[in-house]
Amino acid sequence: MITLQKVDESNFIPCFDLELNDWQKEFVSHPIRSLAQAYVYYKQCTPFAVLSGGEVVGYIMVIYDYDEETYNIWHLMIDRRRQGKGFGRAAMELALEYIRTKPFGASNRVLLTVSPENSAACALYRSLGFAETGRSDEDEAEWGLTLS
Repeated sequence: MITLQKVDESNFIPCFDLELNDWQKEFVSHPIRSLAQAYVYYKQCTPFAVLSGGEVVGYIMVIYDYDEETYNIWHLMIDRRRQGKGFGRAAMELALEYIRTKPFGASNRVLLTVSPENSAACALYRSLGFAETGRSDEDEAEWGLTLS
């Protein structure tokens, strides 16, 4: 069973130790950088450790954009040794459940950006109902979902 736990003093070191496959490093920021961003944006961001059986297997961050009044999945990373087991899908589903509680604002809109070259991530997001919005951010395409 997968659970999300807010990143805190009990789990941030295991988050720092997560690893990607070499070919994935261009798609996801290192956990130290991501969690530093979460610290800076603490009034609008919640970083979660993704746990399986109490062990940290990844992390995901939810941030609220007060200017656009949208939620964003800012980062999702599953350790290279744990990929292909459904942890990313489960983490996304739990993050969307969290967003449905409206922790920062009343929006039902969820955005994320993804490199079109990251076919595994694109397939995951598409299967969860995300679709390209037509906007882009540098080399990544923006995808959106409206929660019901």
